[in-house]
Amino acid sequence: MSHVLHRSVNGAYSVAVGGKGVMLYDAQGKSYIDASGGAAVSCLGHGHPDIVAAMHAQIDKLAYAHTSFFTSEPAEELAEHLIARAPKGLSNVFICSSGSEAIEACLKLARHYFIETGESRRTNFISRRQSYHGITVGALSVGGRMKDRAPFKEMLLTGHHIAPCYLYRDRRTDETPEQYGLRVADELEAKILELGPDTVAAFVAETVVGATLGAATPAPGYFKRIREICDRHGVLLILDEVMCGMGRTGTLHACEQEGIAPDLMAIAKGLGAGYAPIGAMLASGRIVDAIRQGSGAFPHSQTYNGHPLACATALAVQKVIERDDLLANVRLQGDHLERRLKERFGNHHHVGDVRGRGHFWGIELVADRASKTPFEANLKLNARIKQAAMARGLMVYPMGGTADGTAGDHVLLAPPFIADAAVMDMIVERLGEAVDAAIADAL
Repeated sequence: MSHVLHRSVNGAYSVAVGGKGVMLYDAQGKSYIDASGGAAVSCLGHGHPDIVAAMHAQIDKLAYAHTSFFTSEPAEELAEHLIARAPKGLSNVFICSSGSEAIEACLKLARHYFIETGESRRTNFISRRQSYHGITVGALSVGGRMKDRAPFKEMLLTGHHIAPCYLYRDRRTDETPEQYGLRVADELEAKILELGPDTVAAFVAETVVGATLGAATPAPGYFKRIREICDRHGVLLILDEVMCGMGRTGTLHACEQEGIAPDLMAIAKGLGAGYAPIGAMLASGRIVDAIRQGSGAFPHSQTYNGHPLACATALAVQKVIERDDLLANVRLQGDHLERRLKERFGNHHHVGDVRGRGHFWGIELVADRASKTPFEANLKLNARIKQAAMARGLMVYPMGGTADGTAGDHVLLAPPFIADAAVMDMIVERLGEAVDAAIADAL
């Protein structure tokens, strides 16, 4: 019996013992294509020699120094690298160990900014239903994945939610995508006015929705209207790019494709590619300047902030992505993956939608394609697909509750940036077999 408290205490887990490129290997010698990058993490695949060498070099020099005493060369270099490539206006980086921690930092800095500027009534945060922003209490409070919130609802902070931007299910037949996007964006202004503009601190949103909606992309013009509304009411815009950022959608930051910049941004996963635990908050210059001119302190810290080994690892990852022009490969092979997915699933009786960008794609499963009726939740179709895929040597990221928080299933793909066309072909072939087998087993 394992003494590890696993995600499923009654689950049986294979033991991962190695990885190379896009492949992972278990203790029984079975190989798996890592088509989801774990959880959209392993953007460089496994065992990349340049990253391993950078980690060795750093640990030979310095593994750890507490940030109450020192900064470090890797932390300074990583921050400089990130800000040089960041959306307009972002000037400083807070380095932590995960995406949830990055979101917590964003929430607390947003609140602290308004204390510094004399607007202490701004305590409300607005986000979207069917969103996911992390598993810690603050992140869970602003998240909109109700099944995760339910067991802890009595202890969560008050969060306010508006509709997601979910073109597949929520756009009316008489609306263009643009009209739909503006309509749901305007829900933000209605909620701000309902709560009182001087009480709202920030709006939090994933630029491309990941785990909960399966790579749901925003409608054209949606985020520009969101940015306008935030500016009109002095509300900060926090973009959660923990999963969709750092090159996953074909540009370094997903918001580049929306033509906007946030006030605060959370990144993680692809930042360190899974080689070390790392996340970060990017903050705008006006927020940092307000603190600099006020108390001079951000009252938030953790033991492993700015961890030198994690920072050196992330810097090496980002340099390899840039050196090898891997974002160009994400765009090229992302187009190939899109074509193959639509060829395989575009007319599938039980696939309602194929959506995504770059190396970030989802397929939504439905019991009836015409009515978009989801499968019954008790069938646990997404879990069956995961099991069928693993049996075929394929790792995918499935999720339930897609349609309404309870019913609905999707599968998320987030292959490494190094994947070529042959790998994409194998992914689609094995996924097709897994989907068909799981549906046959469920029905």
